[in-house]
Amino acid sequence: MTIKDLLHETTSALLGNKVRTGLTMLGIIIGIASVIAMLAVGQGASGSIQSSIQALGSNLLLVSPGAQRGPGVQVSAGRGSSQTLTRADADAIGVSVSSVAAVAANVSTRLQIVVSGANTNTSIIGTVPEYAVVRNVEIAEGDFITEEDVRDLGRVVVLGPTTRDDLFGIDGESVGKTVRVNGINFKVIGVTKSKGGSGFGNADDRAYIPLTSAQKFLTGNIYVSEISVQAESSDVMADVQSQITALLLDRHNITDPTSADFNVLNQADIISSASSVTNILTILLASVAGISLVVGGIGIMNMMLTTVTERTREIGLRKAIGAKKKDISAQFLIESIVLTFTGGILGVILGWTVAFIITATGLLTAQVSLFAVLLAFGVAAAIGIIFGYYPAKRAAGLNPIEALRYE
Repeated sequence: MTIKDLLHETTSALLGNKVRTGLTMLGIIIGIASVIAMLAVGQGASGSIQSSIQALGSNLLLVSPGAQRGPGVQVSAGRGSSQTLTRADADAIGVSVSSVAAVAANVSTRLQIVVSGANTNTSIIGTVPEYAVVRNVEIAEGDFITEEDVRDLGRVVVLGPTTRDDLFGIDGESVGKTVRVNGINFKVIGVTKSKGGSGFGNADDRAYIPLTSAQKFLTGNIYVSEISVQAESSDVMADVQSQITALLLDRHNITDPTSADFNVLNQADIISSASSVTNILTILLASVAGISLVVGGIGIMNMMLTTVTERTREIGLRKAIGAKKKDISAQFLIESIVLTFTGGILGVILGWTVAFIITATGLLTAQVSLFAVLLAFGVAAAIGIIFGYYPAKRAAGLNPIEALRYE
């Protein structure tokens, strides 16, 4: 039997009962679409998380107050709440640690900002000019904090776009206006560009003031909440992290590293950990969706077994006139593969459409990859062969005399 004959017989058999064929393919279509959509959502979530982390800054290391407790547990539950770091520590890192591009200490607190007729509770960050470089803060209007502002305890503030909108209305004029923080007047000198919210806080719902002003008027002490360090490149981040750890241990007179009163987080490690988590979740989602593929495969096997039963006399007649076992087996196996491949193509289209709709809603950016498409077709081919093999073998093994007697 030629390939042309096989394809002709396959088409005739599948179109002979369109409703049953369509319902059988539906299981494969839904299964493939589910796998495509789940992988797209997982990859989109992974990309979104990585973008959010990278938006914090490039080649970033974060030094926070806290106590390391040894391998496996990075910091104590009170990380960031203790007071162990000062601006002098930040200055020492900038001077003594090699391969450092910039260092910025900051104090972070949450307070009300008040203007005539409006107020908002937002994150107040007292920092230095280098913060804009280290943390990728860009200015949309006006200027950022200057070294002169820090030196002179300047009562100036730079607002995030969300904070600006809450106080002055959407896209309202704010530069040059005066706001009150903790009962003290601050002049608005700039507004930052929008970065959007993330799992690490809304970078647009913030206000920046000079570090010295925050320590003088808001916290009343010399301690800082965090030191942000930008390495010159990603290749030297591990070395810079080691140098910072050694320097601060020496400055704080600590001989046992497990008793350190600070913690150094590497941005690359954060991204790696986040990627590992999202990859596991993606695999889990795809595995759950893959269950429907197994169900679809069982449906195909059930249909093919029913077809073999219905066509028993036909099989007997074919064998009686000289058809070989391999011809009968190939006929039913190709029917199964064509069924799954057709369902697979429609499933990819449906999965792609679902991913597009998810992205269009703005809930998440779902990314359909070539890997997901190839995986879908690979699974479809495997299902067609695995679940079509037994019915094909059964058909090929029928005794021609018994098949011709079948009613």
